[in-house]
Amino acid sequence: MTLHYPTIADCVGNTPLVRLQRLPGTTSNTLLVKLEGNNPAGSVKDRPALSMITRAELRGEIRPGDTLIEATSGNTGIALAMAAAIKGYELILIMPDNMSAERKAAMTAYGAELVLVSREDGMEGARDLAESLQRGGRGKVLDQFANGDNPEAHYTGTGPEIWRQTQGQITHFISSMGTTGTIMGVSRYLKEQSAEVQIVGLQPMEGAAIPGIRRWPQEYLPKIYQAERVDRIIDMAQREAEDVMRRLAREEGIFCGVSSGGSVAAMLRLSQEVENAVMVAIICDRGDRYLSTGVYDTPDT
Repeated sequence: MTLHYPTIADCVGNTPLVRLQRLPGTTSNTLLVKLEGNNPAGSVKDRPALSMITRAELRGEIRPGDTLIEATSGNTGIALAMAAAIKGYELILIMPDNMSAERKAAMTAYGAELVLVSREDGMEGARDLAESLQRGGRGKVLDQFANGDNPEAHYTGTGPEIWRQTQGQITHFISSMGTTGTIMGVSRYLKEQSAEVQIVGLQPMEGAAIPGIRRWPQEYLPKIYQAERVDRIIDMAQREAEDVMRRLAREEGIFCGVSSGGSVAAMLRLSQEVENAVMVAIICDRGDRYLSTGVYDTPDT
């Protein structure tokens, strides 16, 4: 008998959904979080990274040995670096220089070439440079912000998993919004199952710097974003997101990044408004890629 052993790519997705035990307090609501840090490269972005490369291959747009280019704030870059290593592509990643040292090191560990732009140029500048390199013939931009294979990964994967794991009882889905791929794909799937499911997006307040999520200027709004798929948007303060992130580690044993803390903070707010709800928030990644920033050193007050 021939045994079938999975490859690392087979391990993307099917992440755990777990119940929060202490943070919700006394409530009739069930608060659940999906642990996307359990993906092989450590974040929810493993899903669209593999999807964008695999589906582009199937369409004949790329083949192993080609050079791929992407602007990233971190997690997508790490995930793409893993996927490129699996499939045999060269990869150029462009990132603002204020992202954490762990993120930069993880990308280069997988063999990617890293190009940094200034904090002032930010993700907008990184996206512009990626397009410039493509025009110069350096490689192909996958463009997670406009690539339908990004939300498709969540429509075919994350959404069905959540519906199955909650046995169709989910009432609220909460997700940070960066490229918006996660919330677009999951919303599309869940709304097809039940129009009553509330889709809640999270963006930073003006002036807040929460890694991985943005308030996009209109001209840079991701092309995959469809406003009608989000029922409510919550503005999140950086301090609140960081406080809940630390509480998740210390009170729930869930070690994650700032945007995940923000999503759970939003879920805790929503829980004060309703009863007998089943809420799911996305834990985007793991906290170990933020340690050098000192965000876990700040005591709760």
